[in-house]
Amino acid sequence: MADLLWPLLAGAAGGLLLAWLALLALLWWRRPDDVRLAEALRLLPQVVGLLRRLAGDRQLPRGVRVRLVLLLAYLAMPFDLVPDVIPVLGQVDDVVVVVLVLRSVVRAAGPRALERHWRGSPAGLLALRRLAGA
Repeated sequence: MADLLWPLLAGAAGGLLLAWLALLALLWWRRPDDVRLAEALRLLPQVVGLLRRLAGDRQLPRGVRVRLVLLLAYLAMPFDLVPDVIPVLGQVDDVVVVVLVLRSVVRAAGPRALERHWRGSPAGLLALRRLAGA
């Protein structure tokens, strides 16, 4: 039994490492360009409020609200999927995840949902719509 345990644990650790590396590659491939990234970082506090309001909107489909609640939980965690010591991605992984979820929300609920719950400036909404692909 013990002879099988170590290869099994090594295989599981290797599988997790490969999955994490695949996630890292996906985040690198889907990262916003520098202009959109700067806009996203500037808007992040307002976007978190938008996410809370969207998650509480009973008019949105349940799957969309679940995604938003999971995203808010991810943002509240004290650790990241990509450690901050990894250049570029370590600092922007939260932004990439937020953008991906917002794009999913816009596809499922439409851009009107963003407009209904946005409390920032019109220029901020325009930047957010660009980020969300709306």
